[in-house]
Parts: sequence; C-alpha cells; structure tokens
Amino acid sequence: MEKASVSALKNGLSAYLRKVRAGHAVIIYDRNVPIARLIRIEDGDEPGDRLAKIRSEGITRPALRKLTAKRRRALRTPIAVEAGVVGAIRQNRDDDR
Repeated sequence: MEKASVSALKNGLSAYLRKVRAGHAVIIYDRNVPIARLIRIEDGDEPGDRLAKIRSEGITRPALRKLTAKRRRALRTPIAVEAGVVGAIRQNRDDDR
C-alpha cells in the first residue's frame, strides 16, 4: 500500500492516479495522520453496491427508523442565536471593568 502526504499528492497527482488505476491503494496523510484512502472504483460499481459493501464492513448501518417530516424540517431550520460573538466579548470585557 502506497503512502502519500497531502503535498506529495498535490505535486504528483497524475502518478498516484496511475497507481490507483493499476489497483494499488494510496493512503493520504496530513501531518503524519492518515485521513483518506484512494482506491480504484471497480467496473459496474453502483451506488447501492457500495452502500451494501460498507454496511457489510461495519462502516455504516441502516437507520433504525424513518426520518419524519417534522424532524427533517427541524434539521433544516437554523438555530437562532440571541447574541453574537462580538456582543458576548464586549459584554465580558464590560463585566471585567
């Protein structure tokens, strides 16, 4: 398995893509921490097939229950913020004086 830093990947993307096309996996590191894996997409790989594969690997699991319309709307609704960050900092400074 090939290893590459983010900067090495940016500088030699074509070479790394050739290796991936040949069937090799490339692990991407950011400051010596692995963050991604580049692998070849197999022919005939449909989105449903990939989902079944990652479920079988234990990476994800099916939902326990359906998402209701009310919950879906709640997730789209932005959270109201009463005070901005600048206001909170000013208030904190005023309290310290």
